[in-house]
Parts: sequence; C-alpha cells; structure tokens
Amino acid sequence: MNFFRPVALEHASRLLNHGPTVLITSRDESVDRRNVMAAAWSMPVEFSPPRIAIVVDKSAWSRELIERSGIFGIVVPGVAAANWTYAVGSVTGRDEDKFNCYGIPAFAGPVLGLPVIEEKCLAWMECRLLPPTAAQEKYDTLFGEVLSAAADERAFSNGRWHFDDTELRTLHHLGGGNFVASGSEIKAPS
Repeated sequence: MNFFRPVALEHASRLLNHGPTVLITSRDESVDRRNVMAAAWSMPVEFSPPRIAIVVDKSAWSRELIERSGIFGIVVPGVAAANWTYAVGSVTGRDEDKFNCYGIPAFAGPVLGLPVIEEKCLAWMECRLLPPTAAQEKYDTLFGEVLSAAADERAFSNGRWHFDDTELRTLHHLGGGNFVASGSEIKAPS
C-alpha cells in the first residue's frame, strides 16, 4: 500500500527543518546515468518559493551530474533504510549504478523525472538547481528550488512530522556508520 501524498510546497521546507540525513538523487540523460548519495548537511533556506541547500563535494560524481543536468532530488530515509543510507554514502557511483548495486527501487518523479524512493523512506523532493553562488564554489553548497514534494502521510501530515511510530522516524548521522533516529515529540507549553 502506498502512503505517499503530495506535500504543499508551502510546507516543503519542513521536510528538512529537523536536520535528517538525506539521500541526494541525480541523473543526466545525456550520458544515461543516475546516482544516489547520502548527505548529512542539508537545510531549508527559504519558504516561498521553497528553497533548500545541500553540501556536495566538488569531487563527487553526484555533483557532476547535478551541475550538468541542473536538477537533483532529496529523499528522507526512514530507520529501515539505514543500511542503504550507509552503503550509498560509502562508495562512488562513478563506476556503477548504486540503485542496481544495492537493490534500491526508484521511480521517476512527476515533475523532473528524477529518481525518487518511497520504499523504506519517508519523503522526497524534486529540485531545480539555482544559479551558482560564491558559496557553491567556496563551500560546496548547492541551492535548489523545490518543484514537487511528497511524504508518507503516516509520518508527515498537516504540514508537520509525526514520530509516534518508531519505524517511521528519520535518520541523523553521528559518524562512522552510526545513526540516531528522531525521537519522541515534545510539546512546548503555551
């Protein structure tokens, strides 16, 4: 059963606001290649239009594909995707298709046709790369505008995350293949 539903773009930045480890997907039709990598550094930077920032090293194959195609995807993995997340963050996709290598099922996103992943994941976004900035060259920070987004309604609905189900929590990278899952929700007193 598919629990993914479109997310209103006005709430898309909230998919990253809590700092999860993400999977960055890319493709370049001119060379018939696609890739997926893990990244611990991503964040929303603007609400309207929704824009995000990701850090991707200059030497990364994903960076090459993103800059050549002008598009990238962001996938928020759940705890069930910890092995995939660690694996795709540990090797380059320059020589092999990591989706095939690790058996990661992906389908083409509805707006840009980017590889998006729903199995074991909680949300995804398709983004258009914004024009280069000084931060892109100096700090390897890429900026993108979110053009479409969807999330598992059991974990994200009404414009916010719900972490009641321990199986539907996001990953946060601690280093060395270690992750922590998002925790229990705490409500601040009014």
